[in-house]
Amino acid sequence: MKKIIYFMALAALLTAACGRQTPKEATVETIGQRENLPGDSTLYGLACDGCSDSLLVLLPYSGGDLDTFDIIEAFRQHRIYGMPHVGDEMAVIVNPLDSEEAVMVINIETLKGAWCYLVTPKLRHAEDMPERMRRHMMTGMSDSVRRRLFEPREYMLRLKRNNSAMAMGGDHSLQSTGKMSPVAFPPVRHYTEWYLYNGRLILKADTISGLTAEGAEPVVDTAEICLLMRDSLVLRFADGERSYYRQRQSVSD
Repeated sequence: MKKIIYFMALAALLTAACGRQTPKEATVETIGQRENLPGDSTLYGLACDGCSDSLLVLLPYSGGDLDTFDIIEAFRQHRIYGMPHVGDEMAVIVNPLDSEEAVMVINIETLKGAWCYLVTPKLRHAEDMPERMRRHMMTGMSDSVRRRLFEPREYMLRLKRNNSAMAMGGDHSLQSTGKMSPVAFPPVRHYTEWYLYNGRLILKADTISGLTAEGAEPVVDTAEICLLMRDSLVLRFADGERSYYRQRQSVSD
């Protein structure tokens, strides 16, 4: 709790500094708010006054003067994920050939929060059935039964502060009749942590609370951010893209 209070107070002070100081005056010896993972070359900091469709003004957590980056080409290449607003925490990938140009910008404040997506169930053990049997089962169902069985279910991924994560969804229980449903929803990956790494989203499912076998290595998924807007998020995983929408009345964590 003390750490959270400290973070909020520090962010407020830095935001105030962005608003009232010129780039030459706004210096910080060391902020240390976010430590980069080994090998992560991302620059983290706070967006300051002067941001526009062509420029990003950043107060870096690493300390020093305000940095101003040209983001015109990143904008053209659709690599601005969440437009910068004063006080927002930002992640910037700097052009290695031009230190004054950002090739990717991610608004971390926009990324955080509860994201939902709809999942449609499949016939249970369908991969073990002959094609004719699958067709027979489907044609034997009335339209109302088919709609009820294959009604999509909402899954949720929440990206919280302090890099903690939570996911919800999947099959809840057997039906009240005690018989197993003929359809099954895919299991949800119970993520517990998230990070940014060179512009990619890293999701980690830890071994706590029996989420994975005791002593097993944590499961780590890497996703490329394809789209990030206030109410929309598209991530590309190894097995394909997934589209999310912001949970209604969601407050960013």
